[in-house]
Order: sequence, then structure tokens, then C-alpha cells
Amino acid sequence: MFTSNPTTMPNPKDRTATARLLVVEDEPSISGFVRRGLIFEGYDVEVAESGRAALEAMRDRPPDLVVLDLMLPEVDGIEVTRRARAAEEADDLPRVPILMLTARDAIVDRVAGLEVGADDYLVKPFDFDELLARVRALLRRVKPETDRKPAEVLSYQNLAMDLSSRSVTRAGQEIELTAREFDLLAMFLRHPNQVLTRSTLMQRVWGEDFYGESNVLEVVIGNVRRSLEIDDLPRVIQTVRGIGYVLRST
Repeated sequence: MFTSNPTTMPNPKDRTATARLLVVEDEPSISGFVRRGLIFEGYDVEVAESGRAALEAMRDRPPDLVVLDLMLPEVDGIEVTRRARAAEEADDLPRVPILMLTARDAIVDRVAGLEVGADDYLVKPFDFDELLARVRALLRRVKPETDRKPAEVLSYQNLAMDLSSRSVTRAGQEIELTAREFDLLAMFLRHPNQVLTRSTLMQRVWGEDFYGESNVLEVVIGNVRRSLEIDDLPRVIQTVRGIGYVLRST
């Protein structure tokens, strides 16, 4: 499914890249080959074997670039791309470049990937050197945009969230949150003083296909409130009866 020219293998002394890459591929032979090659080039590489795992990784540990297979279990590459772009637009996040891989070579498949937001397309079998060149080109293309958006901290009054370190403080005290609690609080911090409906919070934080307990949102809201209201600090996540919740002072 891929080829490599031994005369052009990368020199480990030339490791200058520091970008974080997410490789989404359910065939271990391909993901292992690509992962080893990219690590050899100096990249920090994470592998996801399904579309759902990819969405979770992109939400919890946003990469600098995604190498995404089209045919995936659970959620295919088209849907992963669509959801990722929708989340970026909704929360005004920097656009993560997506390089889509597939064994399909029909024009309609290429067009479908590009129309939902993929930045480039590579058909299997592919040469690793070509994949590497496309990765480098995409990273160069988005670097000016990331330079324009260096902010990694969300804040509201005495509440601050560092997105890069995934840490939260209130009134100078560190707040311990689970990954889901962190994501929920981030939603509120990105939309202060804006009422967020229950359905919006469930879709953005848990995803469209969540089938867990019906009161999970209320439980997690309660946990976040208890964590934030240390030393009798006033409540900032308010209930809007019959609608949802809002981040605002009383």
C-alpha cells in the first residue's frame, strides 16, 4: 500500500520539525510504517485506529496536522473531517490541516474529501517521500495563521484556562478537572454570557452519537460547579431553566 526509496531515506541528523501529527489509519502495517517514518523525521506522532478515536484525540490533544484515512471503522474520514471543521468554525479555532489518504482513486471520492474540508489528497499506494513532502507543505501553509493566533488562554473574571497545558485556575488556585469536565468548561469560556442549550452542550462535548445516561450533563455540571466554588467563591455557571446553562456572574 506504500513504497519507499531506500536511496532517499531521511537523515536523522536533519530532525528540525517539532509539529504534533495525528495519523488515523486502521491498518497497522500502514500506520506503523507512516508513524516510524514521521518520527524519524522528528515529528511527534500519535496514531488513532478509528474515526471515533480520531475525533477524541483532535478534541483532547489538538494536533498540528492530521493524516486521515478515508475508510475507517465507526466514523469514516469524510465524517471526521466534517465534524472537525464544524467544531473549528463554531468555536473560532485555528484550522488544522488534513491530508486524506485512501485506496479509492475515483474523482468523486477526491472531490467529496475536499468539499468537506480536507486540504490535500493522497491515493494509496503512495511513496513515503511524497507523503512527507505534502505534510511539510501543509505545515508551511498554515504557519502564518498559527502565528496570528498565539493565544492559548481562556479567561472570565478570576477564572483562567490554559489550553496548551490543560490547566485551570480560579482566584489563583489550581482546579482539578477530568477531561470531560475540562471540555465542558472550555465551551462556557469560549461563549461567556451566552446561553448554551442542553442539546448544544451534549453535541459539542459528548458528540452526536452519545448513548449514555440521560442526566450525564447535569452530573458533570454539578462536578464542575463544586470544583469552581472552592472557598465559597460565587457560582459562575448558572442554570437557565428550561433552556440550558450560561457562564456569568450572579
